[in-house]
Amino acid sequence: MTYRSWQPEDRRRRPRLTRRGWIALLTGTALAVAAAVTVPLLLGEEKPAPEKPRTLLVPEGWRAGQVYTAVDRSLGLAPGATRKAATAPVAPLGLPAAAQGNPEGYLFPATYPFVSATTPEGLLRYMVQTAGRRFGADHITAGAQRNQVSVHQTVIIASIVQAEADTTEDMGKVARVVYNRLARGMALQMDSTLNYALGRSTVDTTHADTKIDSPFNTYERTGLPPTPIGNPGEQAMTAAIEPAKGDWLYFVTVKPGDTRFTADYAEHQANVEEFNANRRAADGAG
Repeated sequence: MTYRSWQPEDRRRRPRLTRRGWIALLTGTALAVAAAVTVPLLLGEEKPAPEKPRTLLVPEGWRAGQVYTAVDRSLGLAPGATRKAATAPVAPLGLPAAAQGNPEGYLFPATYPFVSATTPEGLLRYMVQTAGRRFGADHITAGAQRNQVSVHQTVIIASIVQAEADTTEDMGKVARVVYNRLARGMALQMDSTLNYALGRSTVDTTHADTKIDSPFNTYERTGLPPTPIGNPGEQAMTAAIEPAKGDWLYFVTVKPGDTRFTADYAEHQANVEEFNANRRAADGAG
């Protein structure tokens, strides 16, 4: 029996696709590819485009309460949500032990990025970590030791400087007034600490204000207040560790851009009277 090889013959007899057949084949292939792309989309396997971060600006001198309100608004939270998160007993913010769980003074002023998944705890922790890097620097520690205060006390002084001084130059002088008064055992008599106790910001301090019962009443109590009264920035911290040289014990901003420092009480009283006269004139003109 003679056997024929079937392979060449089989190739010769393979059917050819007609034009209509090619169209049907290409159409089916396209549908298969489309299905392969559509299925992952339906199953959520396609990676979404990265979310563009938004930013939150924390200005120098803002109090913790102002920061909490800004975080609530930025993250779309109910009012009070960030304060509750910050003051929770187990809030893992990374605060130094000296802060005793109070973030005031350690929500470092800067611009912070956030996305929709950001939590208030995460954002506050970022601020505290930033403060830790800045306040834990060697020159800050050395400056605190040189002035015979702790780093936490330096933050308190810087917060007062931030609230009281109008210019960078005045910051160093205000810091010197604080240190001079502490050295003499004098009450600091800072309106900024009264404002903190009363939850306000004003240059009008009454005699009744100076009599309030509060650990932040530096008219009635000597020494530093128990906590910072705001969140100081880099310049205020620099002034707190490197105060200007001088014997000043008093200062008053007579008018914008004109803050006068003196060691003479009579001169200070004359400056205060000039301030009051300027205020009366401004009120009368208004």
